[in-house]
Amino acid sequence: MSIVNDGTLYLCATPIGNLEDITLRVLKILKECDLIAAEDTRHTRKLLTHFDIHTPLTSYHAHNELKKGEKLLEKLKQGQSIAVVSDAGMPGISDPGAEIVQMALEEDVPVVPVPGASAVLAALVVSGLPCARFVFEGFLATNKKGRRRRLEKVVNEERTLVFYESPHRLVSTLEDMQKILGNRKVAVAREITKKHEEVYRGSIINAIEYFKNNAIKGEFTLVVSGSLGEEKEKQWEQLPIADHVLQLMSVGLDKKQAIKKVAQLRGIPKREVYSAVNIGNN
Repeated sequence: MSIVNDGTLYLCATPIGNLEDITLRVLKILKECDLIAAEDTRHTRKLLTHFDIHTPLTSYHAHNELKKGEKLLEKLKQGQSIAVVSDAGMPGISDPGAEIVQMALEEDVPVVPVPGASAVLAALVVSGLPCARFVFEGFLATNKKGRRRRLEKVVNEERTLVFYESPHRLVSTLEDMQKILGNRKVAVAREITKKHEEVYRGSIINAIEYFKNNAIKGEFTLVVSGSLGEEKEKQWEQLPIADHVLQLMSVGLDKKQAIKKVAQLRGIPKREVYSAVNIGNN
């Protein structure tokens, strides 16, 4: 029995690396629909060939979204079913797709999401950082000025922050994050679900050092701890010295940095902080 309806736009998630992450429902829709609109037809052709799917392909990417979207919309209104796919993940998330959804909804064309693999969620849940509330910022600006301007807008965001970044801008972005956001905890995930999958966890400063000294390949997802918030920042006044140190370490400072910061905030000698921490550890 077919699960595809006439005149319906399907947004189909494709694997972000491992082909086995494609869902059975996506495979069925790709086989049964009238047309597949792909971000890169060459890339999608490999996926279709792997799963022995022979549905016609057409290109739909950032450079022809409006013009091609109008043509696709006409086909939908004529009763054809169309599946939109990006190179990896869910269409519309830092990839083409949002424009044609808006066009379809304006013409009362049914739009159906067919979920699957997501680099955002995969990196978030494996990061070790809070997952209950988060903000996805996508790709930051390619230039330093624009990148820093955007980071300044989220500096007080208390929810976990998630970004995409390309390999050749990774270190520069981390350096801007350290400058604007401070030395927070970060998880840098690359090649998620692929053979060389790696997740680096640590402070932003340590991540900068690591990626300066190691080969940077693949696409990256950065998960950064949120701000403690102004109210929480002031709560240190009620904390014992040792707990104050632990609080700062929980947002990315190493022990030495946390002790120095506590001494500065409280206006006391570092040796007094060292002493309190050592007593607390005994």
